Amino acid sequence: MDGDEIKMTTNNDNMKNKNVLIVGFGKSGIAAAQAMIKLGARISIQDSKKESEIDANLITYFRGRGAVFYLNTMPPDMGEFDMLILSPGVSPELAFIQEAAEKGAEIIGELEIAYRIGRGTYVAITGTNGKTTTTTLVGEIFKKSGRRTYVVGNIGVAVISASADASESDWLVTETSSFQLETTRYFKPAVSAILNLTPDHLNRHHTMQAYGAAKARIFANQREDGYLVINYDDIECYRLAADCKARVVPFSCKEELSFGAFVQDGRIVIRNESEELVDICGVDELKIIGNHNLQNALAAAAICYFSGIAPEVIRDGIREFSGVEHRIEYCGEINGVKYYNDSKGTNTDASITALKALEKNIILIAGGDAKGQEFDAFVKEFPGRVRKMILMGRDAHFIQEAADRQGFQDYIYCKDMNECVRKAFELAESGDSVLLSPACASWDMYDNFEQRGDHFKDCVNRLVR
Repeated sequence: MDGDEIKMTTNNDNMKNKNVLIVGFGKSGIAAAQAMIKLGARISIQDSKKESEIDANLITYFRGRGAVFYLNTMPPDMGEFDMLILSPGVSPELAFIQEAAEKGAEIIGELEIAYRIGRGTYVAITGTNGKTTTTTLVGEIFKKSGRRTYVVGNIGVAVISASADASESDWLVTETSSFQLETTRYFKPAVSAILNLTPDHLNRHHTMQAYGAAKARIFANQREDGYLVINYDDIECYRLAADCKARVVPFSCKEELSFGAFVQDGRIVIRNESEELVDICGVDELKIIGNHNLQNALAAAAICYFSGIAPEVIRDGIREFSGVEHRIEYCGEINGVKYYNDSKGTNTDASITALKALEKNIILIAGGDAKGQEFDAFVKEFPGRVRKMILMGRDAHFIQEAADRQGFQDYIYCKDMNECVRKAFELAESGDSVLLSPACASWDMYDNFEQRGDHFKDCVNRLVR
């Protein structure tokens, strides 16, 4: 049974009275629970939080609809469940999930169940970095084309909250993480994209091979009528396409391609299946800075073009796009010093990208949850770029140790974001840039990178009060 067939058979009839355990009670878990109730499933909800840590109104709402809660505990019998729906942050390797699988439960994620029960056509975008920028840009272009479009997924909107309302003619532009993709089974987008592949989440996936395999799930069910847009310049990334049955559309900043999206004479162009050269726009017309954003624009242009959107609509969308929050976001200038929020820099590769985009005279704020990363390659990019580094967070010492090994000594520690921003204000000189790009996840101090970035911006705003 392929993805199209499973969508036609997953409905109210075959979900009714099934015992479903929702694991994780965040945005995606709440949306999945609501959808399962509508389909007539008997639901239970498990979360590591205590009941006192969850909105009482939510608990009352779901208990009133028959939900059983297992908060800060586990269900006594994992054999009672037909299906487990995992939130993205939940590892399938957890012992109770493995037990449920051994006893016959199907283990899937919110993305997979959203695909099964909903309608609409999917565009799915993944990669270590650039997912949110590219997904947002593609969503803007789709909307500009007049298509009814939902922008969903890892970008902050649960897929299932939109898929249940979508019609056959609607499009779901979906940011997909490796966590979401590893629990897919039948998920089948019309157009998929892999932007890049560099070390990340190795504390979850353990090896780069496993991480790449999770990303490759994005095209596993595509066939000849689908398209995979993929980074030709990233060797490890492009190797994944060898197993793809869809039409592979490469994009490149470095080489002219016989098919795909690339740069020619300072312009973004696409060579299509008829070998025609389609002009999109000039590289100098992009409002988003850095070579990484040129790659994002190339990917977005290819995704939209091979989804059937007219070149002039793509052109206008790319020209008008000014970026997204928390991705090298310009926060203002004080006394000749510019402040940038790159809280989405949750790994070393993303933060290296930010350093290269700003180029020089950087006061860097870094540190947080290291996620098992090494930081030597990150610190090697400092010479000529980073003037001083301010460290905070639980695993900041790992960055310091890498700095010591690389001979970079211009660092200090601060206890929290407010102290970091105040110290950066004291250290910075006119012409400098203060950059929050932690190279780490936020979970040691914040709920998410958005909260961290908002706090940074608030601290910057308070400098001028």
